[in-house]
Amino acid sequence: MSYRFPVQSFPINKRDLFPIRESALDLALSAFDDQYKGCVDMMETELAELNRTEFANNSVYAEAWEQAASKWREQRAFLPMPKGLKPEYAIAILAYTIQGSLHKDFNAAVREAGRTRESYLNNFNFKTLHFLLTKALQVLRSQGTRRCHKVYRGVKGIRFTSESRKPIRFGQFTSSSLKNTSALQFGQDTFFSIETCYGVSIRNFSFFPGEEEVLIPPFEMFKVTNFTKARDKTLIQLRSLEESSNYNCVFVKGKSLESVGWVASWSLGGSSLL
Repeated sequence: MSYRFPVQSFPINKRDLFPIRESALDLALSAFDDQYKGCVDMMETELAELNRTEFANNSVYAEAWEQAASKWREQRAFLPMPKGLKPEYAIAILAYTIQGSLHKDFNAAVREAGRTRESYLNNFNFKTLHFLLTKALQVLRSQGTRRCHKVYRGVKGIRFTSESRKPIRFGQFTSSSLKNTSALQFGQDTFFSIETCYGVSIRNFSFFPGEEEVLIPPFEMFKVTNFTKARDKTLIQLRSLEESSNYNCVFVKGKSLESVGWVASWSLGGSSLL
């Protein structure tokens, strides 16, 4: 099926004048893609102490979490809560969508934390956020009536390269939109048209619900169904294939059997998760 480039454009600003770099889409084998199958309870016993450590080491993360927890306290009474969606899962989504650098810092770390098991255990300082976001998307997907979504993603400053029929993963938590006009505002150097079957709508738990965001997990594999390169932009169409993870339950497997688990305390505010 052919697809035309979106015709809408936005004013050029100074950021648009910087050189555009090329980047190849691949299977993102260095990404950390744990789905925590079979170890959710064990992970949750570790979260409170783990999160305190990560807050202490990352002020951007700690401040974003506090803002997200405050926002959640304001709106939780007005939102229908899907079965199984714990408050800390919802707050993780809110924190991810906050204006600022958290989502960029987090995704940069996610893309590299899977190089080795030791890279994740020793150098990845977003273990709690990764777990909570992964669980949030899993719960929301299980409650949804639509398994797959047609979404769009616009990228500024990067001209992605690929070829038709190639399997790829984003290898990070990837933002997209149900509205192509929203996606266009984030960039037009590469424009994606995506069928995702593991991404879920996070509209009800976003600081920017009008963006109609669908968040795609790192482990979803796609097939490139069309790659079109024009003079000043690239169009890539993707179709969901399957889930594909190289890791599972790495953190709890890395704990010694003699370790004493910490029982999570889900109180609001402070340095706890909520």
